Amino acid sequence: MASASFVKLNALSSPRISHRSFVHPSASPPTRRVSFAIRAGAYSDELVKTAKTIASPGRGILAIDESNATCGKRLASIGLDNTEENRQAYRQLLLTTPGLGDYISGAILFEETLYQSTKDGKKFVDCLNDANIVPGIKVDKGLVPLPGSNEESWCQGLDGLASRSAEYYKQGARFAKWRTVVSIPCGPSALAVKEAAWGLARYAAISQDNGLVPIVEPEILLDGDHPIERTLEVAEKVWSEVFFYLAQNNVMFEGILLKPSMVTPGAEHKNKASPETVAEYTLTMLKRRVPPAVPGIMFLSGGQSEAEATLNLNAMNQSPNPWHVSFSYARALQNSVLRTWQGKPEKIEDSQKALLVRAKANSLAQLGKYSAEGENEDAKKGMFVKGYTY
Repeated sequence: MASASFVKLNALSSPRISHRSFVHPSASPPTRRVSFAIRAGAYSDELVKTAKTIASPGRGILAIDESNATCGKRLASIGLDNTEENRQAYRQLLLTTPGLGDYISGAILFEETLYQSTKDGKKFVDCLNDANIVPGIKVDKGLVPLPGSNEESWCQGLDGLASRSAEYYKQGARFAKWRTVVSIPCGPSALAVKEAAWGLARYAAISQDNGLVPIVEPEILLDGDHPIERTLEVAEKVWSEVFFYLAQNNVMFEGILLKPSMVTPGAEHKNKASPETVAEYTLTMLKRRVPPAVPGIMFLSGGQSEAEATLNLNAMNQSPNPWHVSFSYARALQNSVLRTWQGKPEKIEDSQKALLVRAKANSLAQLGKYSAEGENEDAKKGMFVKGYTY
């Protein structure tokens, strides 16, 4: 089918949707027109353009949306205090890396960072736009215990989301991220899966209403000793629920991006899966659950080592896929940077080079052209943390 065009509402339409028609080539003349209900909003064309820009060949997302508390843990690992000045300095290092836009198409920011500037007074949003990188924003308010569940969590943040999203758009953000989690050792319960899916769908609809492309992220945690087959079973259930509720909420699939976990064994399982096995199981799940209308699949690393996350992505791009299959990594892009920087001004240039090494490696993996030859041992060290929180 030709690329979709999104039409204005007509007088007979619902205030929430419009209709698109196409002629089925094999139908007889009296029954040739088939009508599909779609979302129609003021930002439809822009949402599609933004999603396609982020899902551009050889590029992916840099996730630096850690909360202040989590960023503080990262800084503490190199002996720095958790102050706004240190957080700003670290994020300036990342966002002003020369040539970053060659490999990175979007950057997810924490609210504090969205409103910050460089030491010279240039807004971080402008730094990103100048590098052809789309600014994004984390909009959820974190996880809290889900009453009635098997010690599971649900994600807060729907209250006031519309007004916050409008303000983020004014500040220059063009996409959003909402992370909820599903725990396999805890079941997962039907209640937790439904709550995760419904929350993501409501967030996605609100984001699109305010001009932000929603990244849909139900992270299936690596915690556990289960085999890869169990992860596949749970992932299929979760994504089935997610797309059911996205459709119920009239979310336009052409204007979203997904941030799934790769289908792997639990982190404590006795057998580790090869990149080829991870690719086979992950792509099987995606082909069963994700419509081809979705522009991009931007995987999270979820505690995999830097090299492992890159190898798995590369394996998934050895043949054509219905969607852009890429990355949205935090630790798997930043770990080498932090180790190099150590909070020292004289190490900024070397740290930025370390970021470009990881970004270029994942760019090649998105194109299916990555080789692990020459990777250092630090890049192969796992970063899984049981019960990890952002």
